[in-house]
Amino acid sequence: MKKLGCLVAALMALLIAGWLVIGSVMGEATIEEDTVFAIPAGSSLTAVANRMEEQGLISSADGFLLNAKLFGGGDAIQAGEFELTADMSQADILGAFQNGDVIRRFITIPEGMPSIMVFERLMADELLSGEIEIPPEGSVLPDTYDFERGEARSAVLARMQSAMTDYLDQAWEERSADAAVTSKAEAVILASIIEKETQAKDELGKVSGVMSNRIRIGMQLGADATTIYPITKGKPLGRMIRVSELRDPNPYNTRAIFGLPIGPITNPSRAAIKAALNPEETSALFYVADGSGGHVFADTLEEHNRNVAKWRRFREENGI
Repeated sequence: MKKLGCLVAALMALLIAGWLVIGSVMGEATIEEDTVFAIPAGSSLTAVANRMEEQGLISSADGFLLNAKLFGGGDAIQAGEFELTADMSQADILGAFQNGDVIRRFITIPEGMPSIMVFERLMADELLSGEIEIPPEGSVLPDTYDFERGEARSAVLARMQSAMTDYLDQAWEERSADAAVTSKAEAVILASIIEKETQAKDELGKVSGVMSNRIRIGMQLGADATTIYPITKGKPLGRMIRVSELRDPNPYNTRAIFGLPIGPITNPSRAAIKAALNPEETSALFYVADGSGGHVFADTLEEHNRNVAKWRRFREENGI
């Protein structure tokens, strides 16, 4: 019996020693504080393990790989950014790489941002990769989009353009019989003008009504933003519009040509597109700023001229 006890003790000691040896070979996670770790597309598990060892996140790359081979299953690791926390084991880390949530980044395209500025915003984001061209005006749907570190700018832009196509298709199917535009392309053009003409969301439908009335009777749209667009490609002008610019008969300037301009002057929002396709019923043909952030509308030129005079007095009195 005594010999049996000694044998059991010896076996236990051998097992403990073996476990300690295996433990030292397989290593451990050594994350001291929460860390964001990025895995580039196409990375091998060996390369990832070596980099984690270099960064002090695990004690041994070879041990991590052995652990992965014995206990990790066959799932491939994902590309992207992962949050590694101080309480994670090597198994937890591998599980995060294989099936965990990738950290998403976000980029916002404000409503009414022209394509030149969309291009600049995408190119300025250092977490994106690759080159893009300036997208066609009106092809991007303003919104907030998520992306992964290192994702191609072209892929993000493609999602923005696909979102515009999808929403435009939906809005076109839901358009009013009173819509003055006859195609989706015209809808985007008119929506881009409406977007620039008013910042007040509750006015979009009425501005659309005025513009639609003008289109129907063959009256010039007379939108200053269309005059500015060929000069700045949608960026702020930073000065008053010159008389020569107002009279320039380029295909965008609705103060010198009749009908819609040749193309959009910005990337319109969902609300502006909806307004363009569902104009508010109104007899108004004119509007001018009222000094409160909105506009005052008029049916006749005589009434409009009085409103313009009030606006000019307001500007003089307030140093605008």
